Amino acid sequence: MRLGGIRRPAGVSRNSKRLGQGSGSGTGKTAGKGHKGQRSRSGARRGNRTGFEGGQMATYRHLPKIGFSNYGFRQVYQIVNLGDLEARELEGEIGPDELMRAGLVKKAEAPVKVLAYGDIRRSVTVRAHAFSESAVSKLEAAGGKAEVI
Repeated sequence: MRLGGIRRPAGVSRNSKRLGQGSGSGTGKTAGKGHKGQRSRSGARRGNRTGFEGGQMATYRHLPKIGFSNYGFRQVYQIVNLGDLEARELEGEIGPDELMRAGLVKKAEAPVKVLAYGDIRRSVTVRAHAFSESAVSKLEAAGGKAEVI
């Protein structure tokens, strides 16, 4: 059997209704939409926006709006682990540009935070926007430096 040879069984598909073809057709006048009401009208307002509750006051409108969200003002860091620096065998002074070339961050302009996951044995100077305390101590123990940009 081939996919191109498959046919629908007889009686599966129906012809669409021919609406508005006069009163004798059974679908004249209101064309099967009943009288008045939202779904009887034509136009773009047939579908409703998200949260619409049929004309009842929507939940998001009658709940109190209180408090403050810091979401729009949060600082989002790109994370780099010390183990990743060791695995890439980076040397000397390591900044956001070097991290981007090594494939550890996506954008050199976005802030970078260095975390202490993994070990580092090289004496390197790492320049980043933020460091965890344990990352600073591991860098200094290996003879390196942590410079905050």
